[in-house]
Amino acid sequence: MNHNYLIEIGLEEMPANVINDSIEQFKNKTADFLKSNKINYSKIKDFSTPRRLALLVENIAEKQEDLKVEAKGPASKIAKDDAGNWSKAALGFAHKNQVSPDELTTTTIKGTEYLFVKKNVPGKKTVEILPRIKEVIESLTFKTRMRWANNSFEYIRPFHWFVSLFDNEVVPFSILGIEASRTTRGHRFLGSEIELSKAEDYERALKEQYVIADQKKREATILDQIQTLSSENHFDVQVDHSLLDEVVNIVEYPTALMGSFAEKYLEIPDAVLITSMKDNQRYFYVTNANGKLLPKFVAVRNGTKDHLENVIKGNEKVLTARLEDALFFYREDQQLSIEECVERLKHVNFHDELGNIYDKMRRSKKIALLLADHLQISSKQRDNLAQVGDIYDFDLVTQMVGEFAELQGVMGEIYAKLKGIDEEAAGAIFEHYLPISAHGPLPETVVGSILAVADKLDTLLSFFSIGKIPSGSNDPYALRRQTIGIVRIMSHNHWDISLTDLFKELIEGEGYLIDPAGLKNHYSDIDHFIRDRIDQQLSEQKVSHDLSETVRAINDLNPTEIETAAQVLNRHRQDELFVSLIQNLSRVQRLFKKENPADYEGKNVNSQLFENDFEKQLHEEVVEISADWQKNHDLDKLYEKFEQLTPTIIKYFNATMINVDDQKLRENRYIQMTQLLNLIKNFGDLTQIVI
Repeated sequence: MNHNYLIEIGLEEMPANVINDSIEQFKNKTADFLKSNKINYSKIKDFSTPRRLALLVENIAEKQEDLKVEAKGPASKIAKDDAGNWSKAALGFAHKNQVSPDELTTTTIKGTEYLFVKKNVPGKKTVEILPRIKEVIESLTFKTRMRWANNSFEYIRPFHWFVSLFDNEVVPFSILGIEASRTTRGHRFLGSEIELSKAEDYERALKEQYVIADQKKREATILDQIQTLSSENHFDVQVDHSLLDEVVNIVEYPTALMGSFAEKYLEIPDAVLITSMKDNQRYFYVTNANGKLLPKFVAVRNGTKDHLENVIKGNEKVLTARLEDALFFYREDQQLSIEECVERLKHVNFHDELGNIYDKMRRSKKIALLLADHLQISSKQRDNLAQVGDIYDFDLVTQMVGEFAELQGVMGEIYAKLKGIDEEAAGAIFEHYLPISAHGPLPETVVGSILAVADKLDTLLSFFSIGKIPSGSNDPYALRRQTIGIVRIMSHNHWDISLTDLFKELIEGEGYLIDPAGLKNHYSDIDHFIRDRIDQQLSEQKVSHDLSETVRAINDLNPTEIETAAQVLNRHRQDELFVSLIQNLSRVQRLFKKENPADYEGKNVNSQLFENDFEKQLHEEVVEISADWQKNHDLDKLYEKFEQLTPTIIKYFNATMINVDDQKLRENRYIQMTQLLNLIKNFGDLTQIVI
């Protein structure tokens, strides 16, 4: 006979953004609970709405699997005395395992015979174990939790009810005085309480009370209704999937509706209109076939089509009020010049210890122009960079950004274009915020990329200079995200820029930093911090930990070179020659565990001291590789050269002793090894590689 088990947690309305993770966690932990208790089933079906998390375990076994218990006891030679009576050791072993001594068996292990217990333990009935499902419910974790009444217990939202049904039988448990039962609840306003006869009635019974419990079915319902509205009205509804996911999780019985707003509001930039509809009101915006925004929207109500006209009017009224404000702000902002806005930035605080936004822009501009010098950009790009460097945060004092903070940069670009600023320069105002998240889009223009890195560097270096260094999960100024942005932009654009050298220029130069001495004191901290972010990026690129540790040892803090070195090694790791290459290049590096390569830097190899042909051959090949490296600076090519060099290194070490008694010979060979070491170090510390 097939059995089904239903477990439902009834709650006050949960935030939409926690529901997906919560039901997934509930499902996984329930599966683990059943597995650990050896209860078989065919499938777990999940249901979730703002007011409930529920699971239907289908074809669940009536009882646990029977257990085959096998336990090893004392050696047989001490199991009985000379008279053939069971010894205390044997009797104790039998008693411990709840069998009679006559049920004991023997097994020989490595020549010694031991007593064994082998028995079948019948499984318990599933309904005897399921009350412990409350432990799963109590174990669920959430990013934000709350207490209610006088309870010390914390959860995402207060409990209202529990359903626990094994077929038609209530499986009892209680949490905070709320007893599990067969009673669930329909839609808050349209439905009523439901007495479930059996577990499999759950989804159907809820639908009769205006709850579509299956999240995927709610989504499909919304999409079908949107498609119908699109077809009937000959427009395209732009379905943002993050918004769709949110809407699915704020309704139990969705009904899509179409509203409109006055055409005069189309004067407002599309970005503002879309933000007003999508982010503030959770509406889907509408376009024509050419992608032009139309004065219409699609919303989803939590209910039926009853009184839909009133609902539409209510939604239109709320949106109109917001758009009226936006239109006013838009027109008012245009009365200000960019210069007036920039002047006001002198009164906008960046941080109590780091001055105002105006000063931050001045510093960032200088850093940006220094980066431009390293990158050799065109004169037009430099002019655009210089222009936008003076103004890029001006929109922070506009009324529109004051109302819609998420439009920082977006409004700056729009207003700058209205004032006649070059398109690339204006675009950089928006792009300097990118990437907004660790995996978000990067700036597409040269000017935007440089400004983004410069602004993030100023933020990073400023906070480190005053000792505001992230620790653990504490990162109030999002410095990890800013640094990941720096690393990603530099690597993506293949910027061959040494941050080691750049920081030295910033510390020694004038006007680049708010506190050069503070940065100098924290230089090792910031170097370590940036390398950690590079490690993080490499990990996401599936580069192994040992390779990350290898390239972390590259002295020069050049994100592009470090990532490239890791990627080159990673690509060749499965090559036939990889192990031999790493072993022999590592041997060179190990020579300097007790020697300082600085003692041999700048000295020339004396070929007159060579004692065999392999010294000469190695020297000539290293000189050739060094010249090629200086010319091309190509790590892929350098690796290929090392592949060709490896047989020569092997022959060299077979024929040549480095640590000889003759001081001149010894020094000459260490000079030769130092020249090779300097090439190897472009890949870091190869001794870290696990082979």
